[in-house]
Amino acid sequence: MVSRVVFGRGSFNQLDEILAPMRKGRNAPFIFYVDDVFKGNHWLTSRITLSYKDKIVYVPTKEEPKTSQIDQYVEDIILAHSELPSGIIGIGGGIVMDIAKAVSLMLTNKGESKDYQGWDLIKNPAIYHVGIPTISGTGAEVSRTTILTGPERKLGINSDYTPFDQVILDPELTKDVPKDQWFYTGMDCFVHCVESLNGTYLNAFSQSYGEKAFELCQDIFLGDNLSEKDSQDKLMMASWHGGMSIAYSQVGVAHALSYGLGYLLGVKHGIGNCIVFDHLEEFYPEGVVMFKKMKAKHNIELPQGICADLDEQQLNVMIDVALSLEPLWENAIGKNWKNKITREKLMTLYKLM
Repeated sequence: MVSRVVFGRGSFNQLDEILAPMRKGRNAPFIFYVDDVFKGNHWLTSRITLSYKDKIVYVPTKEEPKTSQIDQYVEDIILAHSELPSGIIGIGGGIVMDIAKAVSLMLTNKGESKDYQGWDLIKNPAIYHVGIPTISGTGAEVSRTTILTGPERKLGINSDYTPFDQVILDPELTKDVPKDQWFYTGMDCFVHCVESLNGTYLNAFSQSYGEKAFELCQDIFLGDNLSEKDSQDKLMMASWHGGMSIAYSQVGVAHALSYGLGYLLGVKHGIGNCIVFDHLEEFYPEGVVMFKKMKAKHNIELPQGICADLDEQQLNVMIDVALSLEPLWENAIGKNWKNKITREKLMTLYKLM
């Protein structure tokens, strides 16, 4: 679990105070990975104080993070500095926070990041790392995974060393998120809740967090007369609770299929979940009905036919990625999931998208 959390509007202003005790010296910088949407945005960047050899690295977020990208960032740090950084700080959405988590892990674990895609393969603790979300929904700020696209698969580095040491939850940082991105990322949280609460891994811990996040999502996306500030505050809390729910259980069918879309087509995680979930009435009937109501209420139109022109080989690549995520299927279907989830079944589902 994340050991330290600060929440509140304006709490980003506490960043210097939080980082100061963690500095290890002049030659051990803080590296700030910042979503490049904030490049030139002095409202945010002017509040990042750089000292000694500290550096801001602006991260492009048009594509999901790749293992090769992580390896390059790690190499850049090692070549530029004589000591390990005092800390890695990720400021942005799920992509940036996943990058911050992955870099902090790979600075203390030898080899390439692709070698650690999976569960509990990390052997050494990460260096100090901080997550500061600027969009709510992914749960990346609280999860024990960092989702990466590697040469062979899209899969997270899942370990007890992955979660941030410190998270700053400042709802003000989400004020300029475009509506469609707000919806897609918020639906990532909603899908987390549905998959966790309907999964075979469900337990009292994950259920308590999942139910609260589900309630908040209903309030935000189906409620009326909610102010913009209240919506920002509640979605940030829904993201946290949804992330906590899956940290103690697992996601399910939507995420498994979405990873296939992400790997082959580069579809970003939030919208990918929406595209998939729209066709999962068989698995989550009540959740899909509610999702369609949310989509209609906010006038969201999803891309259609993204798999229409794929050949059988391409479809099989996505199916291979989806089927490799065995814990997700076991959570969704049960231990005998392989009797129900066939390649033909997944081929049919992908052709609907």
